[in-house]
Amino acid sequence: MNIRFILALAFALSAGVSGAALAGESTHEDHGHHHAQAHRSAAGKPGTAAAVNRTIAVAMFDTMRYEPSSINVKAGETIRFTVKNRGSLTHEFGIGTLKEQKAHAEMMKSMPDMKHDDPGVITVEPGQTRELIWTFSKSGGFQIACHIPGHYEAGMKATVKVRR
Repeated sequence: MNIRFILALAFALSAGVSGAALAGESTHEDHGHHHAQAHRSAAGKPGTAAAVNRTIAVAMFDTMRYEPSSINVKAGETIRFTVKNRGSLTHEFGIGTLKEQKAHAEMMKSMPDMKHDDPGVITVEPGQTRELIWTFSKSGGFQIACHIPGHYEAGMKATVKVRR
């Protein structure tokens, strides 16, 4: 087993995902599609540019804040997030449930230099602007967070409210 698989498995198990799904094996839940379950989130799934309903600009600051700090979307809506890092530190923009964010924060404490390979997370260098397209499949409360060591704990998170 390679280290990337082991790390993904550790994260997935904390989020309730099976090792078979991580290995790309078909499970009942994924209906035969061979997607890495580690990339799935109750918050939704990666979207496509063709499906974008609207664009939301988000700024990241070294004060460990996102602006806006609260975002409202509709279930089924595909959002293009245009994320600008206005600070001098590297930041992340990752979408997930509160449980997923807390599990990821714990994992990052033990592996602070881990590189992400997840379509729901982008790393944004100082002065850089990046995009993330996401489809919010169901209603609920979700979170955007930065898991650079210490940032999440310092409050670098925003809420996403998805309504029907």
